[in-house]
Amino acid sequence: MGEESLQFIQANPQDIAYIIGLLSMQHPVCDELQDEFYKHAVAATLNKDQHLLHQGELCHYMYFIKEGALMAYSLHRHKKITTYISVENEFVSSLSGLYGELPSKEAIVAIEPTLVLGVHTDVLQEWYKRFFDLNYIIRTVYENYYRDAQERTHIVRVGNAMERYQYFLSSKPGFIDRLPLECVASFLDMKPETLSRIKKQNKGEVRENNAETIPHQVEQFMKTTECFKEKAIKVQDIAQRLDMPSYKLSQVLNTYFKTSFSDFVNQHRIDYLKKQLENEEHLQSFTMEALALQAGFASRSAFYKAFKKSEGISPKAYLANYKACV
Repeated sequence: MGEESLQFIQANPQDIAYIIGLLSMQHPVCDELQDEFYKHAVAATLNKDQHLLHQGELCHYMYFIKEGALMAYSLHRHKKITTYISVENEFVSSLSGLYGELPSKEAIVAIEPTLVLGVHTDVLQEWYKRFFDLNYIIRTVYENYYRDAQERTHIVRVGNAMERYQYFLSSKPGFIDRLPLECVASFLDMKPETLSRIKKQNKGEVRENNAETIPHQVEQFMKTTECFKEKAIKVQDIAQRLDMPSYKLSQVLNTYFKTSFSDFVNQHRIDYLKKQLENEEHLQSFTMEALALQAGFASRSAFYKAFKKSEGISPKAYLANYKACV
């Protein structure tokens, strides 16, 4: 079973604060609505290949992917047709059976260990009646989803195999080597062998054509513009400013820096913050959390997670070690 078999627990307050921070980028979230999130948000962990929802079941939650990735598919004449792949920091639910009113026409399964946070759709419906800010935010979420869906449908129907591959690099930067080859191939409507060949061919071309120029250009741009301070910066934004296709920037990050876009940006934020710590005046005037927000992190929890992933220790431990050495 799907939802019925999930073990829902109260969501971690830091994870809820992270989501509120993301939603606040679309529109300020009032204090009362924030309190509602802390009261009603739940969390569930899925193992790889575990279903969040089966085809034909009712979906009773709107989910947010905090960690991991999910794939939606439909079975038609014994053939599995992948309809979308959703990854970290994206919302997901049954579109055909939204709000549990109709059976879902698609199944949703974890394609790697995944942590989701959810709010019951009955609670959401009540919130819509009470909070204008949530209506505005959800409208924006849906608009972005359908805009992406239209682009996805167009490129999969009319684009050749290379164009579909480049679309995936651009729309899911950092995930081409992370997600199962078979899942991505199904999503792009190509055979796994074709996708594997294109990946090898494409990486070879990137190495040959851009041996030093583009990686150096990207690094210099990040350092001179400090665009990483923009909390909502996207790979498309930087690619546009560098006058290059976003898929090519994603290729460079994957091939040369061996990282995803979010990790690449966060590393620049952390490097910037560490330089600020070298200034005694900054240490006396600001907390580390304040400096982190100045460096571009959207929330305290996002900063702590990225810092520990990069440095191997917590920010507080790093600061204590730093003070002991100066």
